[in-house]
Amino acid sequence: MILDLLFPNRCLHCNRIISGEEIVCQLCFDQINFTHHQFEENNILKERCKLLFPLEKAFALMQFEKEGLSQKIIHSLKYGNREKVGKILAEWTSECLNFENEKIDLIATVPLHPKKQRKRGYNQLHCFADTLSKNFEIPVNHQLLKRNSSDKSQATKDKIHRSETVNLFSLNKEISGKNILLIDDVLTTGNTLSSIAWEILKSGNNKVSVLVMAID
Repeated sequence: MILDLLFPNRCLHCNRIISGEEIVCQLCFDQINFTHHQFEENNILKERCKLLFPLEKAFALMQFEKEGLSQKIIHSLKYGNREKVGKILAEWTSECLNFENEKIDLIATVPLHPKKQRKRGYNQLHCFADTLSKNFEIPVNHQLLKRNSSDKSQATKDKIHRSETVNLFSLNKEISGKNILLIDDVLTTGNTLSSIAWEILKSGNNKVSVLVMAID
């Protein structure tokens, strides 16, 4: 209580004092550029991913805008030690999704290299995915995939080096006959998701769908 008075929670965008369960005030929430994608229909994320790997469905919550509010939200989650932002984003996402016509067998998250995860203290996707798993009663496996080398994030690479994702990921165990919902934070080139998707697809008779917090 005293800490709340001394260090009140503030809107990421306008700095207005808000409740501890929020990340932006209502006025700034209305400024977020949500994609309004439909998971069951074609959208720009699905079209971009289909150029790289076979895909069932795809959904992006927000349009990623450099120096914009969506970037502030994602960066607060990844670099601001605010893991709970993932839960809030998952609640927003849950309001937009319906898996009734698409049976998802398992949720999997893009892994961080162990060194990076130890430094950050958490994987920014885990709370997000765990909340979706709970809301939709779909199992989640954060250990299905592993990152084979410590690599710079896609956001800090130039365009040429963003394509260097060959053998960057592998499966910790073989899977077959599953429809996997692969989760990442921001889709830039799509090469990271493509590298993982092909590992899943070649493992057995699997299908891949994609969900990202934002699309660049």
